[in-house]
Amino acid sequence: MIKVDFDLYLVTDRQQTNGRELLWVLEQALDGGVQAIQLREKDLDGKELYYLAEAARQLTIRYRARLFINDRIDVALAVDADGVHLGGGSVPIETARQLLGPEQLIGASVHALTEAQQAERAGADFIVFGPVYFTPSKAAYGSPQGLEPLRQVVEKIARPVYAIGGIKQEQIKEVLAVKARGIALISAIISAADPREAAHNILTALREG
Repeated sequence: MIKVDFDLYLVTDRQQTNGRELLWVLEQALDGGVQAIQLREKDLDGKELYYLAEAARQLTIRYRARLFINDRIDVALAVDADGVHLGGGSVPIETARQLLGPEQLIGASVHALTEAQQAERAGADFIVFGPVYFTPSKAAYGSPQGLEPLRQVVEKIARPVYAIGGIKQEQIKEVLAVKARGIALISAIISAADPREAAHNILTALREG
């Protein structure tokens, strides 16, 4: 099986690129050291998403990074992605595993300890928990959780746990202090004036702990 071997998990959003091509932003981020990308473009139809995913896959292969497709197992299989990322409204994790087989990774977004435990039992390979801090992109998922619920999830879950939601560079140390495996980000890199520099600086902060 592919290993969960990344610290920084970049989630895409074409609406936050400030008018720049998403693939250009992704290449800059990869050049800055991003190790894993979740392609999350829910408004695209299957054909549009496939062609975008195929181009993103070529980039991740070139940079030896992981590519995950949000929700769309068919697209993940079609482009030979490293796996899928599923949320509460997605295909059940058990079904995804049957379709993907044992080699692909499955990430799961959760917003509570009980959800994390359910995802782990169902076979998720890693967990993304949040929102830890306030962020407009995650406002629909409730108020910021804070560090204590994150700590509880990390302590109770054997799988790697990533924090998401409004994480700024100066907050990375406190997120890592509760033993999160890493962080997932959207705007801090996607919207950055220099995505490459932003990715590099965030990775440096992660590695310095």
